[in-house]
Amino acid sequence: MSLKLKELLQGIPTTSVHAHPDTEVSGVSYDSRTTAPGDVFVAIPGTDWDGNAFIAQAFEKGAVCAVCQQPAGCAGPYVEVPCARRALAMISANFFGRPAEEMTLIGVTGTNGKTTTTWLIKRILEQALPAKVGLIGTVENAVGEQLLPAERTTPQSYELQRLLRQMADGGCTHAVMEVSSHALALERTYGIRFAVGLFTNLTQDHLDFHGTMENYCAAKSKLMRSCDVAVYNADDPWSRQILRGSTCRRFAYGVERKCQLQAKEITYYPDRVAYTACTDWEELPVHCAIPGAFSVYNSLAAMAACRTLGVPLQRCAQVLGQERGAPGRMEVVPTPGKDYTVLIDYAHTPDALENVLQAVRTFARGRVIAVFGCGGDRDRTKRPQMGAIAQRLARVAVVTTDNPRTEKPDAIIRDITAGMEGENPPVVIENRVEAICWALDHARKDDVVVLCGKGHETYQEIGGKKYHLDEREVVAAYCQDHNEKR
Repeated sequence: MSLKLKELLQGIPTTSVHAHPDTEVSGVSYDSRTTAPGDVFVAIPGTDWDGNAFIAQAFEKGAVCAVCQQPAGCAGPYVEVPCARRALAMISANFFGRPAEEMTLIGVTGTNGKTTTTWLIKRILEQALPAKVGLIGTVENAVGEQLLPAERTTPQSYELQRLLRQMADGGCTHAVMEVSSHALALERTYGIRFAVGLFTNLTQDHLDFHGTMENYCAAKSKLMRSCDVAVYNADDPWSRQILRGSTCRRFAYGVERKCQLQAKEITYYPDRVAYTACTDWEELPVHCAIPGAFSVYNSLAAMAACRTLGVPLQRCAQVLGQERGAPGRMEVVPTPGKDYTVLIDYAHTPDALENVLQAVRTFARGRVIAVFGCGGDRDRTKRPQMGAIAQRLARVAVVTTDNPRTEKPDAIIRDITAGMEGENPPVVIENRVEAICWALDHARKDDVVVLCGKGHETYQEIGGKKYHLDEREVVAAYCQDHNEKR
């Protein structure tokens, strides 16, 4: 693939141009280590490094032009732009032929519920339209039924546009995407117009990056100004602020407030939720085969998004009744020969942990045993909050590691247990596998063991290195070993 520089820069504001517009460009890079001959190198300023410092290295590796926010500072053609991150997003879109314009895009943002909601939207659109649907998210990326690995919730703009091109070329008519606050703040989705922008909720998370809840909210709100229809949770107190500045059509869903799609007569079961979905013109029963109160909101959100795309609610409800949800979200783990239940959930924020444990309490006939930790190099203020939540809602709280990353595991655990003073002291076991086995050792008939925080992940990051850890395998090996000893 080859484009002229002027084609690559189409629609991008420039401060000054010191390169020939007819320069042939064969690739795009933003990391000098991967720059190849013929590339345009986009120098992105960052907190840990500044791409401008690597322009000379990119030229040495064959870059034909640099795009930067300030003069290049070395010999070679360059284009100066007001914002390098926005430029990378639009250059990437131009390079791949603007694939987003060939599909109907649905973007989902919020602290919790993004993965399950996008998963449900994909399944509804596939079965109800029917359509071939692409998926971009935390657990996996997908082009229809073809699964692709996911490195981060929303990829960098170049990888994102490349993935959208794969989807368009693969016959996808729709794509549903988790849009993280990091991606919005760092302009990874800049220039993309979404048919639907969906907001699930906002609770404390990522304050290590955003600093304040107001900044976190402001990042999320960008999606609502980049869509044709804003679908939002009417019960969330941040919704008004999320919608500020948005001029598109709006569609609200919720439970507590009267809105365009409301759930009433909710009943919780160990393996599902049931409710009546109500609009101004119809009422219909919904059965969602994912337990917990948050499943009401996630399923409502998916139905609302699909309704704005023309899918009848009745058809949405039919599909929801057949779906089990995304991996690592209230996932039931087989425990052959055991009389207790094990669930895996990605809950790694205070709100998510509270929602999961509250949900389990509604159907657990025995005790709730929670195994959890907190990630390293992330917001420390949520650690004692999560400790207090687990102590309050679980009969047995087992504090262990999550992904310590570059932090000392015992320091993270101390932060967690600082919020666990008083009655019902926690069990502290640093090694996560040992913590899981301890919980299984002590589980009784009808207990529910909830493994929180890892969800779909099959690794644990310790000391900056990733080690294989699939909690499903840990539970399976435990059950096999103990059944053989009986």
